[in-house]
Amino acid sequence: MNKQLKTIPKFANEAQERAFWEANDSADRLDWSKANKVTLPNLKPTTKTISLRLPQHLLDSIKAAANSRDVPYQSLIKIWLQEKLHVH
Repeated sequence: MNKQLKTIPKFANEAQERAFWEANDSADRLDWSKANKVTLPNLKPTTKTISLRLPQHLLDSIKAAANSRDVPYQSLIKIWLQEKLHVH
């Protein structure tokens, strides 16, 4: 399927380009089948602070488990949640 692609206009600044792509579908202008996969090793995921109430005995057990693994307890909680959800 050789679809005729529309041209991408020239933009005066980043704000103009952002507004254009918010209003237009890139599939009309780019052949995504020829795209290369990129890796952004220094990109860190956005985090959100939450409040989680746990019974003291549970928190103590989590802290002990984290201490035995030599990791911060909050990091261990994140690892366990990620493993349980199978998100990698």
